[in-house]
Amino acid sequence: MSDIEIIEYKESDNDDVAIAIVVSRFNSFVVDRLYDGAIKTLKENGVKEENITVVRVPGAFEIPVAVDALLDDDDREYDAVITLGAIIRGETPHFEYIANECARGISQSALDYGVPVIFGVLTVDNAEQAMDRAARAALEMIDVLDQI
Repeated sequence: MSDIEIIEYKESDNDDVAIAIVVSRFNSFVVDRLYDGAIKTLKENGVKEENITVVRVPGAFEIPVAVDALLDDDDREYDAVITLGAIIRGETPHFEYIANECARGISQSALDYGVPVIFGVLTVDNAEQAMDRAARAALEMIDVLDQI
């Protein structure tokens, strides 16, 4: 007999779950779709609208600072933070720096605060790839939610 404990996702009542979403305004033609999908999914899974805090920042580089500010706020506690953005290689000559620092900062926030910080920042070569990934993510989430 194995002594390994398996912990799996179990659908639960999410009406008291507090979620923060940090959304980049840059490349809004992609990010707005990601945001709409995230809000829809949260509501469909029982998260109350008043328990969702949304912070909009200029670009992906600014996302980690906003995440830290939210998690460091003594007046509010979040169960998770969702980060949404799109970094398109063709849009910026310093793509690698922005992508790396955004990912590092988001990861560090999760480790520092012990709160799940979801990396929903697309890093793609061009706008077409960004739209493809956003559409695929939406279709996958529809399928996942149908199975739940």
